[in-house]
Amino acid sequence: MRNGSVIALNATGILDPNLNNPKFAMSLTLYNTLTRQKEPFKTIEPGKVTMYCCGVTVYDYCHLGHARSYIGWDVMRRYLQWRGYQVRYVQNFTDIDDKILNRARVEGSSMQEIADRYINAYFEDIRRLNVIDADEYPRVTQHIPAIVHLIQALETKGYAYAVDGDVYYNVRQFSEYGKLSGRRREQMQAGAGGRIAPSEPEGKKQDPFDFALWKAAKPGEPAWDSLWGKGRPGWHIECSAMIRVRLGETIDIHAGGGDLVFPHHENEIAQSEVLTGKPLARYWLHNGMVRMNGEKMSKSLGNFTTIRDLLDGKWSEYPQPIDPMVVRLFVLQAHYRKPLDFTKSAIIAAVHGWQTLKDALSLDWQQCNLSPQAAILDELDSQAIARFQAAMDDDLNTAAGLAVLFELAKSLKREFNQRCYQGSQELEDVQLRALSQTLMQLAGVLGLEVQTETLPVPEINVNWIESLLQQRHQARQEKRYTESDRIRNQLQAVGITLMDQPDGQTRWHRS
Repeated sequence: MRNGSVIALNATGILDPNLNNPKFAMSLTLYNTLTRQKEPFKTIEPGKVTMYCCGVTVYDYCHLGHARSYIGWDVMRRYLQWRGYQVRYVQNFTDIDDKILNRARVEGSSMQEIADRYINAYFEDIRRLNVIDADEYPRVTQHIPAIVHLIQALETKGYAYAVDGDVYYNVRQFSEYGKLSGRRREQMQAGAGGRIAPSEPEGKKQDPFDFALWKAAKPGEPAWDSLWGKGRPGWHIECSAMIRVRLGETIDIHAGGGDLVFPHHENEIAQSEVLTGKPLARYWLHNGMVRMNGEKMSKSLGNFTTIRDLLDGKWSEYPQPIDPMVVRLFVLQAHYRKPLDFTKSAIIAAVHGWQTLKDALSLDWQQCNLSPQAAILDELDSQAIARFQAAMDDDLNTAAGLAVLFELAKSLKREFNQRCYQGSQELEDVQLRALSQTLMQLAGVLGLEVQTETLPVPEINVNWIESLLQQRHQARQEKRYTESDRIRNQLQAVGITLMDQPDGQTRWHRS
């Protein structure tokens, strides 16, 4: 039984961002890929966070690997806000790329039509997963002048050179190249990341490690004017320009998938820091990859399932619709930096886990004579909050944070059963309210929310239910347990839950 210790929320329902209460004076630490260690989180401007996440290249539907990344950074953002920070979150769309152009060519469409279609699809899919929209979604094609200006500045300072309409970054000029990935030059591969077309003439480069900042126009492809002739930007320069325009020269957090460390993020640092003399980001955060049968899940490997197919029951391994909260729970059960193994058994476990949390979040306490007035929730359980915050402050350990939610859910369900079906109670009303509010609050931090049904609720035929209960009671007395279970399942299918009492009676309630 809990000690009943509670803490009050402030007027906005958020914990004090200054953490003046010594019980909660814990330091948020994040693993910084750049330094290869956990570091205390300290922002450029007190109380404010600038955060940029590399977005999708919009040529196809998003897969579970994308879901893992954007759910993870959504939780990071939610947690920072819960801690009292003002977060400005920017996530881009890459809407000019060889893959987009290839798809447009195959379909007889245009680059913009393909990009618009899959940007719309991105929002359809990601919003189903309860991922909050970014503050801004800049597109590459909206920032061509800024990109050209950045390349010009690099050329002027001697870090870029032009050859026949193409412009390349001179990697040897940047002495710190490789500091993010930790790779030595002999480990690097030109064109890593799959963004250099096979037909690109490598002979133009002064060094095989140099990478394209600007690509000369090809027949039939979109192109923009520049000092070097018509063309389009290389992949890496795009994010450098968008970060600078939207958030400034140095940001607090730069996030993305682990597959972007090299070459994409390494190249962003090279392009940006030689011009400003400042760090591009204070903290570089990267999520682990999703694996299918031990291999990284990706479109290029062909071993992926899209978010919409998974949710709509079109994944062959589990051909039934899945609650989007199941996917969030599945993702958050692993630490964001670790690989995530996608299997049928893992999804089934997440289905059961979400049912446990959903049941606790949906309990109707009025059935237990807890009046609506008494259910006004303005307090939190201090022990649970402290444990949850300690977990999340440790590099966003959502797995440990979820353990607190499950403990709360089981305590609430146990109390509900005792009050409603056994006529007893373990907790005082103030403790019960604190547990219930705490579960709601912490589930919200993780983006786990029960989605309300919009369908009309059918009226209950009490006589029919009582008749089935009589039949079930008779079956149990005669030890016809298969028939007893069949009736229980029949009632469960229409939302009626049965609770067998020690005295042999059976109570029921609508789920």
